[in-house]
Amino acid sequence: MDNPVPARLRVAPSPTGDPHVGTAYMALFNKAYARATGGQFILRIEDTDRARYVADSERQITESLSWLGLGPDEGPGVGGDFGPYRQSERLDTYRPFVDQLLAAGHAYWCWCSPERLREMRAAQEAAKVPTTGYDRLCLGKTREERAALPGFSETPVVRMLVPDDVELEFDDVIRGRIATPRPDDQVILKADGFPTYHLAVVVDDHLMGITHVVRGEEWISSTPKHILLYKWLGLPIPAFAHMPLLRNPDKSKISKRKNPAARLLWFREQGYLPEALRNFLQLMGYPAGDNEGICTFEEFWADFDWAKIATVGPVFDVKKLDWLNGHYIRGLSDDELAARIAEHLEYTGQPEVDAAILRRAVPIIKERLVTLDEAAGKIGFLLLPAAELPIDPEARAALSPDAPQVLRAAGDALEALPEWTSQGIHEALQAALVAGMGLKPKFAFAPVRVAITGQRVSPPLFESMEILGRAESLLRLRNLV
Repeated sequence: MDNPVPARLRVAPSPTGDPHVGTAYMALFNKAYARATGGQFILRIEDTDRARYVADSERQITESLSWLGLGPDEGPGVGGDFGPYRQSERLDTYRPFVDQLLAAGHAYWCWCSPERLREMRAAQEAAKVPTTGYDRLCLGKTREERAALPGFSETPVVRMLVPDDVELEFDDVIRGRIATPRPDDQVILKADGFPTYHLAVVVDDHLMGITHVVRGEEWISSTPKHILLYKWLGLPIPAFAHMPLLRNPDKSKISKRKNPAARLLWFREQGYLPEALRNFLQLMGYPAGDNEGICTFEEFWADFDWAKIATVGPVFDVKKLDWLNGHYIRGLSDDELAARIAEHLEYTGQPEVDAAILRRAVPIIKERLVTLDEAAGKIGFLLLPAAELPIDPEARAALSPDAPQVLRAAGDALEALPEWTSQGIHEALQAALVAGMGLKPKFAFAPVRVAITGQRVSPPLFESMEILGRAESLLRLRNLV
């Protein structure tokens, strides 16, 4: 990209519940282009839908984006020269623009009650009219004239008056020239005095200097309405880029109701690393990185090109994320991985673990971890005293009848061991059980593993015993006998 003009981009989620993973997806591409051009990335909270407003949602949005390394340059809690960055704090901003549209004849008051609008839509559906939408009953009428007709509401809304010759095509940065259906006379100011998305997004994007509006493809049909508003208000029109929607494996739109992975918080709860999730979202519709798709955010934005984005909705395959997460886990130092596990346990409200044991256990579980959440289950046996160690009934039942004899021989060999190291433990058990008793390693070590870990499958046995220490290991052997 040769000497690009610094771009200003934004992501503008609504605080209506748990943040959607699509918010992070859009933030990623917006921030990438901002970085590629030396511009700014803005977070704006669109909280004008008070019926669906959830008080804690904004905090979850900002914390999740920060965790992902996608925090804004401007926004709530960050500041900036174009605030406030919550729409509910900008209500005085919108009314002059509404008045301007009314005065120019580009908008009109509508007093139709919700009941009347429902009846109108039902009648249109029953008649199977080709174009549905508001029938303009209120257009050109005074309040008194409209009050004389059925279905009147005391608190009106304001609708934009879409002309018959409205332009239905526009240029999209990703998709080229796009044609859309004819828009309805959209409500731009609600009865409660709050603007709708369509007016507020145009006004806010203009006043915040947004140069590129990057959003999901579900907003394609609304773009002609937004372009109309820009033109009517005499404002410069930004570039539009509509990203493909994330899809479930069955190609349906990913939603929090159907897929837990649609919740952005879910990934942190499950123990995914932010760098792995960020890399995964980069691959959603964009070829980047090496042959396996490994790509840092810095590498991603340094090579950013809108032309590389596919327009087909990418399938949200968590198996690929699992692989990426394992890759990034194995790339951490042992100290860093221990710190990440401890932070995850604290975040999810799990019992605190002994930091020293956790650090010593990291090397023996690192290669087996897919998520941080698995760590507690893999090292749990190291954190319990022998008397509290649960023995899996199936693991106990699978042991051979000579298991007590094997355990006694193992205890005798280990008790005399001069130095308690994983290598020494291995050599002593090999000599006593394999060479001394003539057992195959599979049968020789199985009773020891069950005694030490309570399971048939566990992290490396001898390294686990070294961490537990001689006294605890011998006590576990005796307990299973």
